[in-house]
Amino acid sequence: MLVIRLHRIGKTNQPTFRIVVVDKRKSAAAGSFCEEVGSLNRARKESKLNKDRIKYWLSQGAQPSASIHNLLVSEKIISEKKIAVHKQPKKKEEAAAAKAPDAPAKA
Repeated sequence: MLVIRLHRIGKTNQPTFRIVVVDKRKSAAAGSFCEEVGSLNRARKESKLNKDRIKYWLSQGAQPSASIHNLLVSEKIISEKKIAVHKQPKKKEEAAAAKAPDAPAKA
């Protein structure tokens, strides 16, 4: 299965990302990706996307990663809701209930 994901390049502490289409079982770092469809520089807040090629790969069944999905929604390439990438913190009540199992009531 093909995945559209980020491939990190750039200097130490200056990350730049390529947006690549790669087989899910392989690493993008190995350089064996199918196609580069864009780039992303979060420090400069720049993104260059090849919209036609991204739409083509999505039509061929490629699945975007969560970060790429949110980027595509922001750029209005796809019209869906964003995905929560970070784990949501548990509320204190739910955490306490999860720790203490229900004890049988004593009469």
